[in-house]
Amino acid sequence: MFTDMHAWKQAQIAAARKQALPILSFPGASLLGISVKDLVTSADNQARGMKAVADRVPAAAAVSMMDLSVEAEAFGARVHVTEDEVPAVTGILVSSLKEAEALAVPPVGAARTGLYVAAVEQALYLIADRPVFAGVIGPFSLAARLMGVSDIMMACYDEPEAVALVLTKATRFLTDYIKAYQAAGAHGVVIAEPVAGLLSPALAAEFSSPYVKQIREATASPRFLVIYHNCSNNVPLMLDAILATGCDGYHFGDAVDLAALADRVPGDVLLMGNISPAAQVSGGSPDSIREAALGLLHQLAPHHPNFIISSGCDIPPGSPWANIDAFFDAVTAFYQQQN
Repeated sequence: MFTDMHAWKQAQIAAARKQALPILSFPGASLLGISVKDLVTSADNQARGMKAVADRVPAAAAVSMMDLSVEAEAFGARVHVTEDEVPAVTGILVSSLKEAEALAVPPVGAARTGLYVAAVEQALYLIADRPVFAGVIGPFSLAARLMGVSDIMMACYDEPEAVALVLTKATRFLTDYIKAYQAAGAHGVVIAEPVAGLLSPALAAEFSSPYVKQIREATASPRFLVIYHNCSNNVPLMLDAILATGCDGYHFGDAVDLAALADRVPGDVLLMGNISPAAQVSGGSPDSIREAALGLLHQLAPHHPNFIISSGCDIPPGSPWANIDAFFDAVTAFYQQQN
């Protein structure tokens, strides 16, 4: 159905009435009446959760689990899984150049990666009215989970060869992983690179953006979009390096003033964000999220046709559906009033 995703992207930009595209997957657990653990350990549950979300809300696309522990676990990292929280990586795998050299690149399918690809493939049979996007971690953010966040920041200065080697291996794996999603039929991918937001613009241009660009170039296809996500408040300073990745869209968190940087983003790519998933979707009220959504739309929509309203990051599992529904209702009401 969606054979030309670049045409789909341009159609989103041209549309007089736009649909929101939040990163909305984990709240599918509550629609199914299951735990987050049940969701992240079952392809069938993930696919059913994506379908339940798609049936509930008029989102422009469906997005798979944004579980940033999956890829590190495939490399051998320990992952802490609880009933109702998003899984988290614990410990460090690489602490020296020697360990970086010894780090093996896993095959796609290692740990839970095969399960996540299978979930998207199953979701594509269930969801036919909108594109289905996969979610993966970005190369620097994956390297940070393997080396430790504070450690990799120091290693960028003290052991740049080790960082570059881990990044090269992370990029090789992520490229293969995304190609597996492509083979399964996914229409695009959201690459989450939040830890890169801790880098200076110069370091981001050295240790993040070139690797994201490699992934984007290796997976380029008319049938597939690559969306870049970063939720750091450092985005305005590193925006040139981010845009150098050449992605089809850019998704930024609520720490960023989107109106202040929107003019710097080319009009032929998507600009997405950035209602707070914590303060509003999870911790707000239907009235507060309606006000926030309408305020953001009034700021950006009249002047930036490439703007698609979204959450600032992935929406937490326990977020009230009354708030999520209010968000979508506000978006629908805004565009009805404008047209």
